[in-house]
Amino acid sequence: MRTADIARRTRETDILLTLNLDGSGRTELSTGVGFFDHMLDALSRFAQVDLTIRCEGDLQVDAHHTAEDVGICLGRAIRDALGDRAGIRRVGSAYMPMDEALAFAAIDISGRPYLAYQATFSAAMVGTMDTQLAEEFFRAVAVNAGLTLHLKVLEGRNDHHKLEALFKAFGLALRDAARMDERVQGVLSTKGSLD
Repeated sequence: MRTADIARRTRETDILLTLNLDGSGRTELSTGVGFFDHMLDALSRFAQVDLTIRCEGDLQVDAHHTAEDVGICLGRAIRDALGDRAGIRRVGSAYMPMDEALAFAAIDISGRPYLAYQATFSAAMVGTMDTQLAEEFFRAVAVNAGLTLHLKVLEGRNDHHKLEALFKAFGLALRDAARMDERVQGVLSTKGSLD
């Protein structure tokens, strides 16, 4: 089983996270930010990973530290669960429609962290989550997992739909990229290394 357990405590957040890359989409999520929990649940179900997160953050300030630090922990869990990355497909991409919204995600588990992010929102908040925090979350995941990650919201009017399509597209792309492929011997790299 490709699993990881991450514990991270700072003056801003206290997080316990468990990840099973070969799961079925089961989640237990408690970040204190309802819409963020909803997005993490959508990500997990479409990635078909099991994810448990307990986060106590300084929400009296705002949700920034919670979203970013959960991203740090999820990125580290993905990295640890993948191990030496031998036998994985490495690259995945997906379009995700949700009503009038359409999002795209492309992932390369390259060991070279990079985020290209294109998304605009008409409202500052969806529920109790600042729409800007999606970018901070995904940047933290990409940096800590070693992903080259491209995310785009291509269409949409409803911010809830746009964000949900984005998180689901990421989940689908991660599912594809992290999938084991018996035809891949060692790591899928022309240079023989994913660093």
